[in-house]
Amino acid sequence: MRPAAGAGTLPAAVAPAVTAVSDGEFELFQRLIHAEAGIWLAPVKKALLVGRLARRLRELGLASYRAYYERVREDPAEKVRMLDAICTNETHFFREPRHFEFLQGRVFPALREEAEAGRRPRRIRVWSAACSSGEEPYSLAMALLDAFPSGWELEVLATDLSTKILERARAAVWPIDKASEIPEAYLKAFMLRGVGSQEGLMKAGPEIRRLVRFDRLNLNGDAWPDARFELVFCRNVLIYFERKAKERVVERLVDRLEPGGHLFLGHAESLGGLTTRARAAMPTVYTVPPPARSA
Repeated sequence: MRPAAGAGTLPAAVAPAVTAVSDGEFELFQRLIHAEAGIWLAPVKKALLVGRLARRLRELGLASYRAYYERVREDPAEKVRMLDAICTNETHFFREPRHFEFLQGRVFPALREEAEAGRRPRRIRVWSAACSSGEEPYSLAMALLDAFPSGWELEVLATDLSTKILERARAAVWPIDKASEIPEAYLKAFMLRGVGSQEGLMKAGPEIRRLVRFDRLNLNGDAWPDARFELVFCRNVLIYFERKAKERVVERLVDRLEPGGHLFLGHAESLGGLTTRARAAMPTVYTVPPPARSA
């Protein structure tokens, strides 16, 4: 007698259906994400929360967002995964070209002039906060090496809240389609086409990779870099913070600027009403004036 079809086999495990997120559950995540990262999810972001977390609930076999909330509270590693999922990581090479024109036309010549006059060391430190998948810090590295080809100490610190996106940034590999975002001279000088046997990819060359150092950093946390920087890029981040978090982050960003240094924000951001310590150099770019020199 032949066994019935499928007899002797165990059915595949079926993940429980995930229930919709309730208003109360959303508020739990809203408060937790704000406390951990300073990011405020308005009620209209409920669909975003579901879209970012539903897959993780299914992977863990959890049927409710309350159950996942409790898991996040008990497991620090899962909390990091949750924050990774919530973070928006949209970027591209040489984003906001006016910023790079400002660097090349005003900031870099001024730094060279001051160094030649002996008023500053031949060193430039740059911080790319919320660096996402690496396009911003590597754009900065290319611009620095082009403007200061030798005899200068150059460094780019690149930080982000998301551990997952930092792994991608450290790999420094992107689809070849992104080559169109990079000026042709930089593309030839600093990028490698093809990665191993994989066509359709490009990789940052060793010259710019040597300049960039990556680290995880929560702008809403306590472990900030001790160093000061000539340039700080914190673009399209403040828009996610509520007022008090914005004020706190801005004051700490200004603290990390060298006198005469510049802070670059996103196109929809402003320091208006957040600090009196920095003045506008151009829209979305701010500077801390150096102390007046004695006559």
